[in-house]
Amino acid sequence: MADIKDAIKEKSMVIQKDMLADLFKELGNTKETGKKVVYTFVPGNLTELILSFDMLPVYPEINALQSGMRKKSAEYIREAEKLGFSEDVCTYVKCDIGMMLKGNIGPTGETLPPPDLLLLSYTGCFTFMKWFENLERLYPGVPVAMLHTPYQEDGKITPEQLEYMVKQLKEEVIPKMEQVSGKAFDMDRLSKMMVNSAKAEDLLVKILESAKHKPSPIDAYFAGVYYIGPIFTAFRGTDAAVEYYTELYHEVQERIRLGLGPITPEGEMKEEKFRLVVEGPPNWTNFREFWKIFYDMGAVIVASSYTKVGGVYDLGFRHDPDEPLESLAKYCMGCYTNMNLPQRVNLLADYVKEYKADGFLINSIKSCNSFSAGQLMIMREIEHRSGVPVGFIESDLVDPRYFSYANIKNRLESYFQMLGQRKVILSQEGVEV
Repeated sequence: MADIKDAIKEKSMVIQKDMLADLFKELGNTKETGKKVVYTFVPGNLTELILSFDMLPVYPEINALQSGMRKKSAEYIREAEKLGFSEDVCTYVKCDIGMMLKGNIGPTGETLPPPDLLLLSYTGCFTFMKWFENLERLYPGVPVAMLHTPYQEDGKITPEQLEYMVKQLKEEVIPKMEQVSGKAFDMDRLSKMMVNSAKAEDLLVKILESAKHKPSPIDAYFAGVYYIGPIFTAFRGTDAAVEYYTELYHEVQERIRLGLGPITPEGEMKEEKFRLVVEGPPNWTNFREFWKIFYDMGAVIVASSYTKVGGVYDLGFRHDPDEPLESLAKYCMGCYTNMNLPQRVNLLADYVKEYKADGFLINSIKSCNSFSAGQLMIMREIEHRSGVPVGFIESDLVDPRYFSYANIKNRLESYFQMLGQRKVILSQEGVEV
């Protein structure tokens, strides 16, 4: 196993760490403050709406991935499997259920409060509905608000779909939030928060698109999961989110000015040898070891589908303070997991071209049907359209039983050897690489 050093942290990472610590501290003090807690999901979340009622969001899949990174997920998964959960069930679900059974201790050591509202904003993942059925049984009597999000069947959001979503917000979601919080809905407050949302979204797009530079100043997959954290979870619409993305943007611009590559956990990456587009979530139980395989080989991920799981902002969507409820609806329908397969192929093919990638790689997650369904077709289509070599590896979200370091490393070494040989041939033919 690779030797892992203490992680190098920039100022923006410290800001984010403090933001998260403050959130979990606030969650730990709800008995004293009386604040209500909403359990919900990342894709298609209604963060601004939750915060406008002064309620606090909790994201079960974030708790699961944090447990995976802290090497606690294996124990939690075993607890869930003792109850009869199959090995094939999403490991986020099993980790989350197991964490609740073991005391519901959050990543900072604070006990997470039980939900006052279960808010299911179903966005492209059928597992979410089954997950919330289990949460409803674990927390009997807690009200459930369901926001059903229709697929973009033809790759477009229709007026009828938008009307359907806004109707649900007005008649199902907002009344339950008013009931739980004891506060009346404030449209003006929600609208003002969306000004901050749009500012943060503008900055995030500029940060992710900085990877079009050579060398790329960022890694848009492994480092990208940190970059998307505040905007995809509890902070979109806040001043703190704008502050974080402003600082991160300045750091990235400085790296471009100096011609520097990405920051890895072990410091600055010295040479960019390969540029990749990656499809699928990362593995969390061995996150740093997984990342190290790439930067040791000089591979930078310049674009990824996973960093769009909570919003594909580079396609132009921004939360609109003039149409707050319509914005929430469009946001839910526009997340990556709610896009059809042709849309996903077009998006990824464009990334390969626009970011001048040398290859396309899929990390197929054993227990995540939302991502893994259609991936072999995606891989064939990208190879056909772009001509770049494609690669395929397999792991899991938070179950360490399905991460084979040696197998993944061997596959990636063979893949990068192929990329290297191709670059030599292209260079000999006078093609810029």
